[in-house]
Amino acid sequence: MPEPLRRIVVLSHLFTEATRAALAQLAAASDALGLELLMPADEAAKHDGAEAAGYQVVDEAALTRAIAEKGVRAGLDVFADEPAGGSGDYTGAIGANPGVYGTHHIGASTAQAQEAIAAEAVRIITVFAATGDVPNAVNIAVTTPAVCALSVRHLDRPGVLAACLDAISRAGINVQGMSNTVFAGAEAAVATISLEVRPSAELLATIRATDNVLDASVVEG
Repeated sequence: MPEPLRRIVVLSHLFTEATRAALAQLAAASDALGLELLMPADEAAKHDGAEAAGYQVVDEAALTRAIAEKGVRAGLDVFADEPAGGSGDYTGAIGANPGVYGTHHIGASTAQAQEAIAAEAVRIITVFAATGDVPNAVNIAVTTPAVCALSVRHLDRPGVLAACLDAISRAGINVQGMSNTVFAGAEAAVATISLEVRPSAELLATIRATDNVLDASVVEG
């Protein structure tokens, strides 16, 4: 594991572990999901959807006390009583606190931000059009029920993978993932097929006997 990753620590919850940090950056919506992220479930459950919409992610009164009593310093771009429209004066007490550095709540409205978002959208579409992959997809399964992978070395010919998948389907085994790598010259390839159930000896024999299959083996785990 790379050295920077070795320094990553998994915390039980942000709310209970925040005191361990010398510096913390917080970005979360003031809705029910944001509350569950920021505090224990039993505390978040006290705020229903209507209450959550008006609940501030940062308790400004508590922050003011922490600045005075503990020397906390804060940088804020969202304020409890900030103007609702695109313009207006802000006169909140937290903004005048010498322990607070405040900036305008316009991060996503700058020309730089809008150009960056547009460029990233174009990049994602371009990659998808060229490869079929979707960068930054948020609903890809981290783990699956797969218990092993079937590695099939084969000639790069039509119908080889279809025949292998047909044999797997007839055995009643579900496929959880699949990739196929073609080697230089486009004569040979290897397919890796993640399976929910370890294939039987009979199924392996069937796949090995398939036209244009060179070999098939099981990779555990």
